[in-house]
Amino acid sequence: MVAISHIIQPSLMQLQPRVFINFRGEDIRYGFISHLVAAFEVHGIYFFIDKYEQRGNDLTYLFKRIEESKIVLAIFSGKYAQPKWCLNELATVKKLAEENKLKVIPIFYKVKVGDVRHQKGEFGRNFWNLARISSGEEIKQWKEALEFVSHKMGLELCENRSST
Repeated sequence: MVAISHIIQPSLMQLQPRVFINFRGEDIRYGFISHLVAAFEVHGIYFFIDKYEQRGNDLTYLFKRIEESKIVLAIFSGKYAQPKWCLNELATVKKLAEENKLKVIPIFYKVKVGDVRHQKGEFGRNFWNLARISSGEEIKQWKEALEFVSHKMGLELCENRSST
């Protein structure tokens, strides 16, 4: 986790540091995300995660949280593309990043960059299953957002770590 806190440079965190964590909850919330949150808390990094939001709030409130953020960590996993919600958040992130209102850092958690960029593998299967019940405009926005974010410098976290 230390490596992630190092990529969020102090110059980006001076005024009201805010990091929005965009991820698919069920497959990584209690593993990777819990470690990330603990590291942020230790280092005093102010972050947004849905777990800490008031229950009963309208989900669109999360889009306000994205707009308030300076940095978004887009954490792609195999199941990331199952709900529309993650992809809609990512489309908002892309728009704000293009307007230089925030920085986005992709993290590829047990998925390949190319699988996200080109909607292949487990990620792609979930994406195309969702696309079957989605509008053409949604699919276009999602693909553009995936292409945009997957071309940013980020981290690739695989199952096996090298000892070097």
